[in-house]
Amino acid sequence: MTGNPMLATSAEDALWPRYAGPDDLAAIEAVPLEARGLPESTYALLVRAATRWPERTAITVLPDATRWREPLRRNYSELLADVHRYANLLHALGVRRTDAVALIAPNCAELIAATLAAQLAGIAAPINGGLSHEHVAELLRRSGARVLIAAGPELAPDIWSAASELAARGLVDALLVLRPSGASEPPPTLPGIDGLRIGYLDMLAAEQNSTRYYGESPKASDLAALFHTGGTTGVPKLAAHRHSGEVANAWMIAANSMLDQDAVVFAALPLFHVNALVVTLLAPLFRGQSVVWAGPLGYRDLTLYAEFWNIVAHYRIAAMSAVPTVYAVLAQCPIDADITSLRYAMVGASPLPPAVRENFQQHTGVTLVEGYGLTEATCATARSFPDAPRPGAVGQRMPYQRVAVIRSADDEAWDRLPAGETGVLAISGPTVFAGYVTGRDHRGHRLEALETVVDGWLSTGDLAHIDQDGFIHLHGRAKDLIIRGGHNIDPASIEDVLLSHPQVSAAGAVGRPDVHAGEVPVAYVALTPDADIAEGELVQWAAQRVHERAAAPKTVTVLDMLPVTDVGKPYKLGLRADAVRRELLDALAGTTGVSDIATTVEDGAVTATVTIDSEAVRDGIAAILGRYAISSNIEVRQ
Repeated sequence: MTGNPMLATSAEDALWPRYAGPDDLAAIEAVPLEARGLPESTYALLVRAATRWPERTAITVLPDATRWREPLRRNYSELLADVHRYANLLHALGVRRTDAVALIAPNCAELIAATLAAQLAGIAAPINGGLSHEHVAELLRRSGARVLIAAGPELAPDIWSAASELAARGLVDALLVLRPSGASEPPPTLPGIDGLRIGYLDMLAAEQNSTRYYGESPKASDLAALFHTGGTTGVPKLAAHRHSGEVANAWMIAANSMLDQDAVVFAALPLFHVNALVVTLLAPLFRGQSVVWAGPLGYRDLTLYAEFWNIVAHYRIAAMSAVPTVYAVLAQCPIDADITSLRYAMVGASPLPPAVRENFQQHTGVTLVEGYGLTEATCATARSFPDAPRPGAVGQRMPYQRVAVIRSADDEAWDRLPAGETGVLAISGPTVFAGYVTGRDHRGHRLEALETVVDGWLSTGDLAHIDQDGFIHLHGRAKDLIIRGGHNIDPASIEDVLLSHPQVSAAGAVGRPDVHAGEVPVAYVALTPDADIAEGELVQWAAQRVHERAAAPKTVTVLDMLPVTDVGKPYKLGLRADAVRRELLDALAGTTGVSDIATTVEDGAVTATVTIDSEAVRDGIAAILGRYAISSNIEVRQ
């Protein structure tokens, strides 16, 4: 550290207020965010870390779950050098400030540096490798990316096949290939494709300058990333993040007083997800924390769970972030190691069933800390506190963000509702996104928030109420997204496939509660008068044609007609209510003492009511209901 030490100490004091409980919020916000001295960009954030802690381990990347004792390590100085080399290569390929760089690969060491390099040289556009070829192609077109960084044949053969096929179609000018973390064997020879610059990223960048970046460094107002979201318009929308929003949100997360610079963070969510980028890549840069990255499959690697507690003990993991399905599995994994280092287990992305919370906490002694966020608000908007539990709430808003409940996202005027009343949750502040990409011209991407942002307020589409103390309580979704294990699924993508069947006249897809994934997609259809197709055949039809495996409906139910509102619009809440009832009928089948299961819709949320014969069976029924993230009541038959 150079310069006046008194000034440096003062700057650090401004950067790290006490943030350990909900009562700290007012004192934090007494100092304007502009006075906190946040870095201007994600690149400036990395430079700050490499300057302060050059020899400290930045990333520890496991090749896979079975070889967790053989990691690849990069300190902060080495990580910055890799980012410089990769960014200079991108610059040499013609990438400039308003150009997108697409990335499609499972997590690996090279992808981490490449993502930061793409935000330095241009704009990072991460893509889910599980999407169909056509969806990936459309996202490439929308982003305008002419450089694609993709997994090679050793790392992910399926992604490599898709990437090389898209490149051969002329969708990009350069294809930069990633290898597995710590790969030591000579790489496979890559095919030549006419008119395409193709090669292994790290090899092509080997001769580039590692000490500085030759191009224009990003400013706070510049776009940093384009994240595709599970919107409700077919192909996912591209939500644009600014550097200022990503840095501010990363600081809000890093300001957590429970985790100091010695805390080790575990990362296993894919880097095409905002949580992985903001929570487990950018936020640790603020304090120079070390991050242990799981292998390419992350939490989808079943062998990870058998080794998980050994990994926590070996690397002294202090914090982790995952979706409820992960914690449900970990609650069943025997603990035969010292996991006392684990102080902070964050959960979000989908509703948390009470039984998952209780089982995990009883099993581990670690409190699950719930949070809330969405891509359009960069990542995280609300957080909870282990020492100040608030049952039923997803947390208190983070510093400098504002939250309100409005009467309806569709009203011309957004009337704010008082504390305790349910409406649509809205957010304002420095983390609200720049808009959706609607096109591109010589000045860069054209952005439009459509009706999502009004006067700086972002409508989340989530139903909620805010209590008297400012904690947010969710009540389902006003929008139609299906959230399967934290992964957003557009119901329109399922409905369009079913409607393409000649015997289907109407289709609606919703989420059905699931004890493992939170929700799974199910569909309802109405058939043409002469139809003779069975429900099982429609399940197969859809599975063969949806754009990703996760969107394949588990069931297709035939109705005489789909429910509609008084004005003739599709009534998804009616379908959701039916899906909840069917799931509980299956879950409680054979359980003694259940006389009826009914569902109702109130304030846009579905509530299940289970009628039982006597109080004697209440606890058993409550235990089953507690496995689901649904609102429910138990009544004794009179």
